[in-house]
Amino acid sequence: MSLLTVEHLTIRFGGLVAIDDVSFAADDRRITAIIGPNGAGKTTVFNCLTGFYKPDVGRMCVAADGQEWLLERMEGFRIARDAGIARTFQNIRLFPKMTVLENLLVAQHKALQRASLFSLAGLVGAKSFRLAEQAAIARARSWLERCSLVHVADDEAGSLPYGAQRRLEIARAMCTGPRILCLDEPAAGLNPAESVELAALVRSIRDYEKIAVLLIEHDMSVVMEISDQIIVLDHGRKIAQGTPDEIRANPDVIRAYLGTDEEAAVSR
Repeated sequence: MSLLTVEHLTIRFGGLVAIDDVSFAADDRRITAIIGPNGAGKTTVFNCLTGFYKPDVGRMCVAADGQEWLLERMEGFRIARDAGIARTFQNIRLFPKMTVLENLLVAQHKALQRASLFSLAGLVGAKSFRLAEQAAIARARSWLERCSLVHVADDEAGSLPYGAQRRLEIARAMCTGPRILCLDEPAAGLNPAESVELAALVRSIRDYEKIAVLLIEHDMSVVMEISDQIIVLDHGRKIAQGTPDEIRANPDVIRAYLGTDEEAAVSR
């Protein structure tokens, strides 16, 4: 069974069908990219998976460790807490006035809150809380190292260069210990060198954390280099699915991105 199964996902906003009967599956240890022209519905899919939107029709199931979570029936905080789905956003959403390290510790509030017995053990300095705090700091430092952010650990997150903020947002998501990581346009605004660094980071997450990665991205060099499978949306419908080589050669994908000869002639 796939880690994530999406079946007949449909969502309407008034008379607009934003997602129209989309189905796909994603496995752990694989990177699944969701691509398509602007307005194709890519971020709407993420918003359904993470509880920002409730679909009108469809089933979204995470299956792991002998359990199943039906995302369409869950509140957003439970999707993150119980089903283990973490995400980043196209527009960076860090806590800009907190330090880089503090951003990573905040992401681990669930474990720290539980260890503190909802503040009581934390106030008296109980051993269980101290151990949990040490573990949270160790995890944060590990991700600082992997994302090349150790030297700015005590800087305010909002003061970092744009590329570093992108990496910090991924590190923060990973500090939650997710089963599925959803990356929304992680290469947006990056220069070519930063895009190469980002691609290496995402591959390492797939290979070493052994989780599923869902990727929305317009940078086709990144998509084609790191994806195991690609889902192509156009006007809310799935028009293709396959490996990078299969997608490159798919005439429906070429038509969606470049238009037909007749459309090109009209545009001229």
